[in-house]
Amino acid sequence: MPRAMNNVAAHRRHKKVLRKARGNYNGRSRLYRTALETVHKGMTYAYRDRRNKKRTFRRLWITRISAGAKQFGMNYSTLISGLKKAGIGLDRKVLADIAARDNATFGRLVDMAKNA
Repeated sequence: MPRAMNNVAAHRRHKKVLRKARGNYNGRSRLYRTALETVHKGMTYAYRDRRNKKRTFRRLWITRISAGAKQFGMNYSTLISGLKKAGIGLDRKVLADIAARDNATFGRLVDMAKNA
């Protein structure tokens, strides 16, 4: 009885890996073994950085809010606690956007936080 080779499935699997490895240099995009290593490593980085992205953006938002608060003579922590006491439920992403784009509105939010 002839030996079954499973060529069709193997070819599809190789094509899938090589498609994901496109854009790499030399054998990393052409040779299956090195492409497989590259793809695994890249997917590991992608998984890790999807989580790091959230941390990075939160740090950016906090920095922007802090810079905006300092313009009005207030620091970040007192601003956030004042907004919570005032019952203003804006998240850091929206606050950072307001601080960067609309200085007058952010000033009114700071005043509300001071009065609370």
